[in-house]
Amino acid sequence: MMQRLCKLLLGGLALPALLALSALLALLPGAAQAHEMSMAEMQLREMARGEFFWQWTASEKRAPADVLQPVWPEACQVESNVLHCGAAGLSGRMAMDGVGQAYSAVMVKVFWLDGQTRVYTLTAGQPSVQLFGSADDQRGMGEIARAYTLLGVEHILAGIDHLLFVIAMLMLVGFNRRLIWTISAFTLAHSLTLASSAVGWLVLRPPPVEAAIALSIVLVAAEALHSRQTIARRWPALVAFLFGLVHGLGFAGALKEIGLPDQHLLIALLTFNLGVEIGQLMTVAAAYVLWRLTARWAWAAKARTVLLYMIGAMAAYWSLLRITTIFA
Repeated sequence: MMQRLCKLLLGGLALPALLALSALLALLPGAAQAHEMSMAEMQLREMARGEFFWQWTASEKRAPADVLQPVWPEACQVESNVLHCGAAGLSGRMAMDGVGQAYSAVMVKVFWLDGQTRVYTLTAGQPSVQLFGSADDQRGMGEIARAYTLLGVEHILAGIDHLLFVIAMLMLVGFNRRLIWTISAFTLAHSLTLASSAVGWLVLRPPPVEAAIALSIVLVAAEALHSRQTIARRWPALVAFLFGLVHGLGFAGALKEIGLPDQHLLIALLTFNLGVEIGQLMTVAAAYVLWRLTARWAWAAKARTVLLYMIGAMAAYWSLLRITTIFA
């Protein structure tokens, strides 16, 4: 039964390659969430004016306190899990030492005394944030644009399955004029669903989206392994557009975890998407350089085939795992 399911998932991919690589992948934690950023979450709750109780509340890996060290504003004094900030309140620059190592991002939720809540996201590219002593987010447009552009770049470069889809599409299309249309179609599609989901127009459960993303990689890898004139080979831009709609929902899921600022929301959304595009173009540029360097070598074609088998097998494993999660 399992072999038949694997064959259905991989189409033309070799079953022994799938089974061998899947056995190795089974030893890796978190494969079902390959495209998500590794997040740690901290909460600060204002108990009285300038007095905060803080704690780590969620994480995906080891205890955050082992690898992350908050750096509080200068006016604040920490005593165990209590933060004394005085009359100025939680005002000044807060940083997070160690972010970008075990955790790609830290989400800081602040519950203010007046009942308002604000979420701040710290990453290796943006390891600190300016706090203003209240829920009002007074960050300027430039600071928000820079922060969300870096978040977009980090998300695409840390998202293994999104990167594998882009690489598989490159191998399917090749470096020719059609690649421009294919990349443009993928960009347009995921921009549409990212924006629609971010503003609440389109809402889907994460498990089916994650499974569909993995299946899209399986299909493209299988198509790239043969030369038959299928729909994917004749109209790769159409295939990229359809699958881009699904990948956009995956980007939106990450953006939902990060949070959007109340002020300059459109700028944050646009620059996050811009960061995703920059990350994709960096991937295409690196692949192009590698292709030019290895084009003369006889073993390059064999290496391409092996890489496609590995991509397909890995994506098939994710597909099985994520489909199981839907019905769990």
